[in-house]
Amino acid sequence: MQLINKTAIDFIGKRNITFIISGIIAIVGMIGIVQITRNAANMGIDFSGGTSVQLNFAQPVSLEKARELLARNNLSEANLQEIQDGNKLLIKIGKASLMAGNNANTINEVFKNGFPGNDFVVESSTEIGPSIGDKLKKDTMIAVGVSMLGIIMYIAWRFDFKFGCGAVVSTLHDVLAMIALFYVMDKEINLLFITAVLTIAGYSLTDTVVVFDRIRENLNRNLSEPMAVVFNRSINEVLSRTVITSLTTFMAALSLFLFGGEVIHDFALALVAGVVIATYSSVFIASPIVLELERRSGRAKPQEAAPSMP
Repeated sequence: MQLINKTAIDFIGKRNITFIISGIIAIVGMIGIVQITRNAANMGIDFSGGTSVQLNFAQPVSLEKARELLARNNLSEANLQEIQDGNKLLIKIGKASLMAGNNANTINEVFKNGFPGNDFVVESSTEIGPSIGDKLKKDTMIAVGVSMLGIIMYIAWRFDFKFGCGAVVSTLHDVLAMIALFYVMDKEINLLFITAVLTIAGYSLTDTVVVFDRIRENLNRNLSEPMAVVFNRSINEVLSRTVITSLTTFMAALSLFLFGGEVIHDFALALVAGVVIATYSSVFIASPIVLELERRSGRAKPQEAAPSMP
C-alpha cells in the first residue's frame, strides 16, 4: 500500500534550514539535561526521592478539595492524579515537602482528618530516598550512553562508520528534542519518561536503517551519479513506507494519550511527540549528516550540496 507516489522533494537541499531548527532544539535539550543533573527541572520521585501513595476511597473525591486539604497541611507541592478505575487517588510528594519519618503515614493522617466520612484503603505506598534517586539518575545516563555506543557500532558494522555517526546524531537529536519538550512544558521527568525516550530511540533507529538501506542500494547501483541526487531519490522512494509506519504508530500512541488515563498521560505524550520527532530526524537529519561527512571526506563533491531533483 502506498499513500504517496513518485515524490521528488528536495530533502537534502533543505538541510541548512532543518540543521538550524534542530540545533536550537538540541541547545534547549542540553539546557534541560543540565537542569536535570542539578535537580532543577520537574523531577519525579524516581530521581529526586519522595513518597507515592495510592488511596482507594469508598466515595468519589474531588481533586480540588484534595488539593485544598494538602495545601492547608503545608503540602501544596503535592502532585495529584485521579485514576478513572474506581475512586482512586495517587499522591506524589517530593522529599523536600515532608519531614523525616514515615511520610506515607503523614499523608494517611491528613486524609483521615480531612475526609472523616469517606473511608479509604491504601493500595500502594512507595518511598524513595534521595540516594536511590541519584543512583537511578546515574544509571539512566549510563543506559542512554551505552545505547548510543551500541547504535554507532551496529550501523558502522552493517553500513559504514559515517552512516553510524549519522544514526547516532539523529538518535541523539530525538533524545534531546524530547527532553527539550518536557523541560519547556515543565512535565515530570521520571522513569516512564526515560522508558519512552529509549523506546523512541529504537523506533527512530529502525526508521533510519530503512532509509540507509535504500541509500546503500542506490549508491551501489548508480556509481557515477552525484551522491546528493542518490540520497534525495532514496529518501523519496521510502517516503510512503515511512509515512504509513509513522502514521499507524502515531495513531496507537495518540489513543494511549487520549484514553489511557492520567497515570500514563505524560508517557503517551512522549510517545506521540517522539514518533513525529523520529520521523523528522530520519528524513531531515540522519541522511544529510551522512552526506556532509561524505563531502568532507572527498567522496561527494561540494557542488553536490544542493541538487535539483529530476
